[in-house]
Amino acid sequence: MYPKTQEKIIEGWQENIFPGVVYRFIEGKKKETKVLGNAAIIPQEEKMTQEHLFDVASLTKVICTTTVILRLLEAGEIFLEDPVQKYLPQFPDRRLNLRHLLTHTADITSWINQRDQLTKSELKQAYLSIQAGDKLGRKVKYTDSGMILLGFILEEIYQENVSTIFQKEVLSPLKMTNSYFSPIQGTKIVATEQLKSGRILKGEVHDPKARVLKEHAGNAGLFTTIDDLERFVQIYLNNTEFLSEQTINALLKDHTPLKNGDRSLGWDLKNNVLFHTGYTGTFLAIAPLKKQAFIFLSNRIHPRDCKTAYVKYRDELISTYLNEKDLFNVL
Repeated sequence: MYPKTQEKIIEGWQENIFPGVVYRFIEGKKKETKVLGNAAIIPQEEKMTQEHLFDVASLTKVICTTTVILRLLEAGEIFLEDPVQKYLPQFPDRRLNLRHLLTHTADITSWINQRDQLTKSELKQAYLSIQAGDKLGRKVKYTDSGMILLGFILEEIYQENVSTIFQKEVLSPLKMTNSYFSPIQGTKIVATEQLKSGRILKGEVHDPKARVLKEHAGNAGLFTTIDDLERFVQIYLNNTEFLSEQTINALLKDHTPLKNGDRSLGWDLKNNVLFHTGYTGTFLAIAPLKKQAFIFLSNRIHPRDCKTAYVKYRDELISTYLNEKDLFNVL
Protein backbone atom coordinates (compact mmCIF):
# COMPACT_ATOMS: atom_id res chain seq x y z
CA MET A 1 0.00 0.00 0.00
CA TYR A 2 1.01 3.60 -0.61
CA PRO A 3 4.51 3.06 -2.05
CA LYS A 4 5.36 6.77 -2.28
CA THR A 5 4.35 7.35 1.32
CA GLN A 6 6.35 4.34 2.48
CA GLU A 7 9.34 5.57 0.49
CA LYS A 8 9.05 8.89 2.32
CA ILE A 9 8.92 7.10 5.70
CA ILE A 10 12.06 5.10 4.87
CA GLU A 11 13.73 8.32 3.77
CA GLY A 12 12.96 9.95 7.13
CA TRP A 13 14.40 7.00 9.00
CA GLN A 14 17.55 6.87 6.85
CA GLU A 15 18.09 10.60 7.33
CA ASN A 16 17.82 10.18 11.13
CA ILE A 17 14.67 12.27 11.44
CA PHE A 18 13.62 9.53 13.86
CA PRO A 19 15.48 6.45 15.21
CA GLY A 20 12.50 4.16 14.77
CA VAL A 21 8.90 3.96 13.63
CA VAL A 22 5.86 1.69 13.58
CA TYR A 23 3.16 2.58 11.08
CA ARG A 24 -0.03 1.10 9.72
CA PHE A 25 -2.24 1.80 6.72
CA ILE A 26 -5.89 0.74 6.81
CA GLU A 27 -7.97 0.41 3.65
CA GLY A 28 -11.38 -1.02 4.48
CA LYS A 29 -10.68 -4.55 5.67
CA LYS A 30 -7.08 -4.49 4.43
CA LYS A 31 -4.14 -3.26 6.44
CA GLU A 32 -0.37 -3.13 6.23
CA THR A 33 2.02 -2.62 9.13
CA LYS A 34 5.77 -1.92 9.04
CA VAL A 35 8.43 -1.57 11.73
CA LEU A 36 11.76 0.22 11.22
CA GLY A 37 14.76 1.03 13.38
CA ASN A 38 15.18 1.27 17.12
CA ALA A 39 13.01 2.01 20.12
CA ALA A 40 16.10 3.46 21.82
CA ILE A 41 19.65 4.27 20.77
CA ILE A 42 21.05 5.33 24.14
CA PRO A 43 22.20 4.19 26.63
CA GLN A 44 22.09 1.14 24.36
CA GLU A 45 20.30 0.20 21.17
CA GLU A 46 16.94 -1.49 21.50
CA LYS A 47 15.17 -2.87 18.45
CA MET A 48 11.73 -1.48 17.69
CA THR A 49 8.81 -3.93 17.67
CA GLN A 50 5.10 -3.77 16.94
CA GLU A 51 4.45 -4.39 20.64
CA HIS A 52 6.32 -1.33 21.91
CA LEU A 53 4.44 1.29 23.92
CA PHE A 54 4.73 4.88 22.67
CA ASP A 55 4.20 8.11 24.55
CA VAL A 56 1.65 9.47 22.08
CA ALA A 57 1.63 12.95 23.64
CA SER A 58 -1.22 15.10 22.27
CA LEU A 59 -2.97 12.15 20.66
CA THR A 60 -4.29 11.83 24.22
CA LYS A 61 -6.44 14.86 23.38
CA VAL A 62 -8.44 13.09 20.66
CA ILE A 63 -8.27 9.50 21.91
CA CYS A 64 -9.35 10.33 25.44
CA THR A 65 -10.51 13.88 26.21
CA THR A 66 -12.36 14.53 22.95
CA THR A 67 -13.94 11.07 22.92
CA VAL A 68 -15.43 11.46 26.39
CA ILE A 69 -16.69 14.95 25.52
CA LEU A 70 -18.30 13.66 22.30
CA ARG A 71 -20.12 10.90 24.17
CA LEU A 72 -21.43 13.43 26.71
CA LEU A 73 -22.62 15.64 23.85
CA GLU A 74 -24.41 12.66 22.28
CA ALA A 75 -26.12 11.92 25.58
CA GLY A 76 -27.29 15.53 25.89
CA GLU A 77 -25.45 15.91 29.19
CA ILE A 78 -23.39 18.87 27.99
CA PHE A 79 -23.70 21.38 25.15
CA LEU A 80 -21.12 23.14 22.99
CA GLU A 81 -22.26 26.61 24.01
CA ASP A 82 -22.06 25.80 27.73
CA PRO A 83 -19.80 28.37 29.42
CA VAL A 84 -16.73 27.05 31.17
CA GLN A 85 -17.99 28.78 34.34
CA LYS A 86 -20.95 26.39 34.43
CA TYR A 87 -18.57 23.58 35.41
CA LEU A 88 -15.69 25.59 36.88
CA PRO A 89 -17.35 28.46 38.81
CA GLN A 90 -13.99 29.90 39.84
CA PHE A 91 -12.94 30.39 36.20
CA PRO A 92 -12.76 34.18 35.63
CA ASP A 93 -13.84 34.54 31.98
CA ARG A 94 -17.59 34.12 31.47
CA ARG A 95 -17.25 34.44 27.67
CA LEU A 96 -15.40 31.16 27.20
CA ASN A 97 -17.42 28.06 26.22
CA LEU A 98 -16.82 24.42 25.36
CA ARG A 99 -16.80 25.07 21.60
CA HIS A 100 -13.94 27.53 22.03
CA LEU A 101 -11.89 24.95 23.93
CA LEU A 102 -12.59 22.11 21.51
CA THR A 103 -11.77 24.15 18.39
CA HIS A 104 -8.74 26.01 19.78
CA THR A 105 -10.48 29.37 19.30
CA ALA A 106 -10.26 30.45 22.95
CA ASP A 107 -7.35 32.86 22.29
CA ILE A 108 -5.84 31.78 25.59
CA THR A 109 -2.40 33.00 26.60
CA SER A 110 -0.80 29.68 27.43
CA TRP A 111 2.37 31.01 29.08
CA ILE A 112 2.52 30.36 32.82
CA ASN A 113 5.53 31.76 34.66
CA GLN A 114 7.82 29.10 36.19
CA ARG A 115 5.29 26.50 35.09
CA ASP A 116 7.51 23.45 35.51
CA GLN A 117 8.47 24.44 39.07
CA LEU A 118 4.86 24.63 40.29
CA THR A 119 3.16 21.91 42.29
CA LYS A 120 0.19 20.03 40.88
CA SER A 121 -2.33 22.19 42.74
CA GLU A 122 -0.47 25.42 41.90
CA LEU A 123 -0.43 24.61 38.19
CA LYS A 124 -4.11 23.72 38.21
CA GLN A 125 -4.92 27.02 39.92
CA ALA A 126 -2.83 28.86 37.31
CA TYR A 127 -4.91 27.33 34.51
CA LEU A 128 -8.11 28.20 36.34
CA SER A 129 -6.99 31.83 36.38
CA ILE A 130 -6.30 32.38 32.67
CA GLN A 131 -8.50 34.49 30.40
CA ALA A 132 -9.26 34.68 26.70
CA GLY A 133 -7.90 37.44 24.48
CA ASP A 134 -9.67 39.83 22.12
CA LYS A 135 -9.64 37.30 19.26
CA LEU A 136 -11.89 34.87 21.11
CA GLY A 137 -13.86 32.80 18.60
CA ARG A 138 -12.20 34.50 15.62
CA LYS A 139 -8.75 32.94 15.47
CA VAL A 140 -7.48 29.36 15.71
CA LYS A 141 -4.45 29.11 17.97
CA TYR A 142 -3.51 25.59 18.99
CA THR A 143 -2.63 25.26 22.68
CA ASP A 144 -2.71 22.59 25.37
CA SER A 145 -4.65 24.88 27.70
CA GLY A 146 -8.09 24.16 26.22
CA MET A 147 -7.79 20.41 26.65
CA ILE A 148 -6.36 20.83 30.14
CA LEU A 149 -9.41 22.88 31.07
CA LEU A 150 -11.70 20.30 29.46
CA GLY A 151 -9.99 17.69 31.62
CA PHE A 152 -10.81 19.71 34.73
CA ILE A 153 -14.42 20.00 33.52
CA LEU A 154 -14.65 16.22 33.09
CA GLU A 155 -13.34 15.78 36.63
CA GLU A 156 -16.14 18.01 37.92
CA ILE A 157 -18.77 16.05 35.95
CA TYR A 158 -17.53 12.58 36.91
CA GLN A 159 -15.98 13.43 40.28
CA GLU A 160 -12.91 11.36 39.41
CA ASN A 161 -9.47 12.18 38.04
CA VAL A 162 -9.21 12.18 34.25
CA SER A 163 -6.89 9.18 33.95
CA THR A 164 -9.53 7.09 35.77
CA ILE A 165 -12.28 8.59 33.58
CA PHE A 166 -10.35 7.78 30.41
CA GLN A 167 -9.74 4.22 31.56
CA LYS A 168 -13.41 3.61 32.38
CA GLU A 169 -14.97 5.52 29.47
CA VAL A 170 -12.57 4.81 26.59
CA LEU A 171 -9.76 2.30 27.11
CA SER A 172 -11.74 -0.46 28.85
CA PRO A 173 -14.83 -0.35 26.55
CA LEU A 174 -12.61 -0.38 23.45
CA LYS A 175 -10.50 -3.23 24.89
CA MET A 176 -7.34 -1.14 24.63
CA THR A 177 -5.66 -3.46 27.14
CA ASN A 178 -2.11 -2.38 26.32
CA SER A 179 -2.72 1.32 26.97
CA TYR A 180 -1.63 3.04 30.17
CA PHE A 181 -1.09 6.41 31.76
CA SER A 182 2.28 7.74 32.84
CA PRO A 183 4.30 6.77 34.72
CA ILE A 184 4.60 3.14 33.71
CA GLN A 185 7.29 0.50 33.93
CA GLY A 186 8.19 -2.37 31.65
CA THR A 187 10.61 -3.54 29.03
CA LYS A 188 8.96 -2.60 25.74
CA ILE A 189 8.57 1.15 26.16
CA VAL A 190 9.91 3.55 23.56
CA ALA A 191 12.44 6.04 24.93
CA THR A 192 11.92 9.75 24.36
CA GLU A 193 14.07 12.77 25.19
CA GLN A 194 17.30 12.92 27.17
CA LEU A 195 16.88 15.72 29.70
CA LYS A 196 19.59 18.26 30.55
CA SER A 197 20.33 16.20 33.64
CA GLY A 198 21.24 13.29 31.38
CA ARG A 199 18.20 11.25 32.39
CA ILE A 200 16.33 9.61 29.51
CA LEU A 201 12.56 9.64 29.72
CA LYS A 202 11.13 6.15 29.35
CA GLY A 203 7.66 5.37 30.65
CA GLU A 204 7.33 8.91 32.00
CA VAL A 205 5.34 11.41 29.95
CA HIS A 206 7.45 13.82 27.92
CA ASP A 207 5.06 16.78 28.17
CA PRO A 208 6.22 18.86 31.18
CA LYS A 209 2.71 20.09 32.03
CA ALA A 210 1.39 16.53 32.14
CA ARG A 211 4.39 15.52 34.25
CA VAL A 212 3.27 18.06 36.85
CA LEU A 213 -0.51 17.53 36.58
CA LYS A 214 -0.12 13.73 36.49
CA GLU A 215 -3.55 12.04 36.76
CA HIS A 216 -5.29 15.39 36.12
CA ALA A 217 -3.79 16.01 32.67
CA GLY A 218 -6.26 16.07 29.77
CA ASN A 219 -3.64 17.02 27.17
CA ALA A 220 -1.06 14.18 27.29
CA GLY A 221 0.07 11.14 29.25
CA LEU A 222 -1.22 8.15 27.28
CA PHE A 223 1.14 5.31 26.37
CA THR A 224 -0.20 2.88 23.79
CA THR A 225 0.61 0.49 20.94
CA ILE A 226 -0.18 0.41 17.25
CA ASP A 227 -2.70 -2.41 17.79
CA ASP A 228 -4.57 -0.53 20.51
CA LEU A 229 -4.61 2.59 18.36
CA GLU A 230 -6.28 0.61 15.61
CA ARG A 231 -9.01 -0.38 18.08
CA PHE A 232 -9.62 3.33 18.61
CA VAL A 233 -9.46 4.18 14.90
CA GLN A 234 -12.01 1.51 14.06
CA ILE A 235 -14.76 3.40 15.90
CA TYR A 236 -14.47 5.95 13.09
CA LEU A 237 -14.36 3.39 10.29
CA ASN A 238 -16.80 0.62 11.15
CA ASN A 239 -19.96 2.09 12.74
CA THR A 240 -19.24 0.47 16.10
CA GLU A 241 -21.88 2.71 17.76
CA PHE A 242 -19.29 3.75 20.36
CA LEU A 243 -19.75 7.05 18.58
CA SER A 244 -22.83 7.44 16.40
CA GLU A 245 -22.56 7.75 12.64
CA GLN A 246 -24.23 11.14 12.98
CA THR A 247 -21.52 12.34 15.37
CA ILE A 248 -18.71 11.09 13.13
CA ASN A 249 -20.19 12.70 10.02
CA ALA A 250 -20.66 15.95 11.92
CA LEU A 251 -16.97 15.93 12.84
CA LEU A 252 -16.11 16.33 9.15
CA LYS A 253 -17.46 19.89 9.29
CA ASP A 254 -15.75 23.04 10.52
CA HIS A 255 -16.93 23.66 14.08
CA THR A 256 -15.14 26.95 14.73
CA PRO A 257 -17.57 29.76 15.67
CA LEU A 258 -17.10 31.50 12.30
CA LYS A 259 -16.76 28.23 10.33
CA ASN A 260 -13.47 29.44 8.87
CA GLY A 261 -10.76 27.66 10.85
CA ASP A 262 -10.62 24.10 9.45
CA ARG A 263 -10.99 22.73 12.96
CA SER A 264 -13.47 20.09 14.06
CA LEU A 265 -14.23 19.23 17.68
CA GLY A 266 -10.81 18.21 18.94
CA TRP A 267 -9.58 17.30 15.48
CA ASP A 268 -7.86 19.17 12.67
CA LEU A 269 -9.55 18.85 9.26
CA LYS A 270 -7.78 18.03 6.00
CA ASN A 271 -10.25 17.36 3.16
CA ASN A 272 -12.62 14.99 4.98
CA VAL A 273 -9.69 13.56 6.93
CA LEU A 274 -9.62 13.85 10.72
CA PHE A 275 -6.03 14.57 11.68
CA HIS A 276 -4.05 15.06 14.87
CA THR A 277 -0.39 15.01 15.83
CA GLY A 278 1.57 14.21 18.97
CA TYR A 279 4.71 16.18 19.84
CA THR A 280 6.79 13.05 20.37
CA GLY A 281 6.51 12.12 16.66
CA THR A 282 3.09 10.56 16.27
CA PHE A 283 -0.04 11.26 14.26
CA LEU A 284 -3.40 9.86 13.22
CA ALA A 285 -5.11 10.50 9.88
CA ILE A 286 -8.61 9.04 9.59
CA ALA A 287 -10.95 9.24 6.58
CA PRO A 288 -14.28 7.87 7.88
CA LEU A 289 -16.16 8.18 4.57
CA LYS A 290 -13.47 6.21 2.69
CA LYS A 291 -12.77 3.74 5.53
CA GLN A 292 -9.09 4.67 5.41
CA ALA A 293 -6.56 5.48 8.11
CA PHE A 294 -2.85 6.07 8.59
CA ILE A 295 -1.34 5.53 12.05
CA PHE A 296 2.23 6.80 12.45
CA LEU A 297 4.29 6.27 15.62
CA SER A 298 7.89 7.47 15.72
CA ASN A 299 10.31 8.41 18.51
CA ARG A 300 11.58 11.56 16.81
CA ILE A 301 12.57 13.32 20.08
CA HIS A 302 14.95 10.52 21.11
CA PRO A 303 17.51 11.38 22.24
CA ARG A 304 17.24 15.06 21.19
CA ASP A 305 14.36 17.25 20.09
CA CYS A 306 15.05 18.52 16.55
CA LYS A 307 11.62 20.02 16.02
CA THR A 308 12.18 22.21 12.95
CA ALA A 309 13.54 19.41 10.76
CA TYR A 310 10.84 16.99 11.88
CA VAL A 311 7.91 19.36 11.33
CA LYS A 312 9.09 20.10 7.78
CA TYR A 313 9.45 16.38 7.11
CA ARG A 314 6.12 15.51 8.75
CA ASP A 315 4.22 18.02 6.65
CA GLU A 316 5.80 16.58 3.51
CA LEU A 317 4.91 13.05 4.62
CA ILE A 318 1.29 13.96 5.29
CA SER A 319 1.03 15.74 1.95
CA THR A 320 2.46 12.68 0.19
CA TYR A 321 -0.05 10.42 1.90
CA LEU A 322 -3.06 12.63 1.18
CA ASN A 323 -2.11 12.96 -2.48
CA GLU A 324 -1.48 9.23 -2.83
CA LYS A 325 -4.70 8.40 -0.98
CA ASP A 326 -6.71 10.43 -3.48
CA LEU A 327 -4.92 8.73 -6.37
CA PHE A 328 -5.62 5.34 -4.78
CA ASN A 329 -9.33 6.20 -4.76
CA VAL A 330 -9.25 7.07 -8.46
CA LEU A 331 -7.48 3.84 -9.34
